[in-house]
Amino acid sequence: MQVFSDFDGTISIQDVTDVVLSCFAEPEWEDIERQWKDGLIGSAECMRRQVALIRASRRELDAILDTVAIDPGFPAFRNYCRLNDMALTIVSDGVDYFIRHVLRRNGITDLPVVANLLHSSVVGGLETYTLAPAPNAAGCSSGSGVCKCRVVAGMEPQVYIGDGRSDFCVAGRADLVFAKDRLADYCGDKNIPFIGFDDFTDLLSKMKAVIPGIARQHRAVLQSKIA
Repeated sequence: MQVFSDFDGTISIQDVTDVVLSCFAEPEWEDIERQWKDGLIGSAECMRRQVALIRASRRELDAILDTVAIDPGFPAFRNYCRLNDMALTIVSDGVDYFIRHVLRRNGITDLPVVANLLHSSVVGGLETYTLAPAPNAAGCSSGSGVCKCRVVAGMEPQVYIGDGRSDFCVAGRADLVFAKDRLADYCGDKNIPFIGFDDFTDLLSKMKAVIPGIARQHRAVLQSKIA
């Protein structure tokens, strides 16, 4: 069984990219954010333009990333997945470097992360940043930098965990969806079956209750195909 989880606002308490932008980006980043919220541009263009506005050294980035907290219940959830042979992958429309740094600071270094790739270079003595899509997740029809639907395609059964707009499309494709905040509202509006959760402690108790049934159903489907 494959488990996919969003990162910003789901595993992390705050949106990591917004934390970085609010500290180090030129003020124009907020105008770009409004264009995205108004549907004028996709998130890929939004993030690419915003990241280019960051004015900070790598050391300054790392220092602010050190302040970002993750859900206290996530380590226990990750251990449950590992002990029960459920592969856990983080799939995010955020920034890979930010995500990996926050996870590493919390002692988590073994999880696959699919996210936008941060590149840096030094121009005129100043560090500048650019963003590129993950090679295995580019080409999203909805304008996201990471096509989450492409990442989960072909995996079954699938569990998806998320909280926001970048999770809308993929929520309709997963076998089991755990949702909160905007994603829960979206699933309710679109009649997409989901299980609501408050945090990973709550999610873990609910997953333990439903996973055995999902596994039995999957085995039955496989047996019918063999027969």
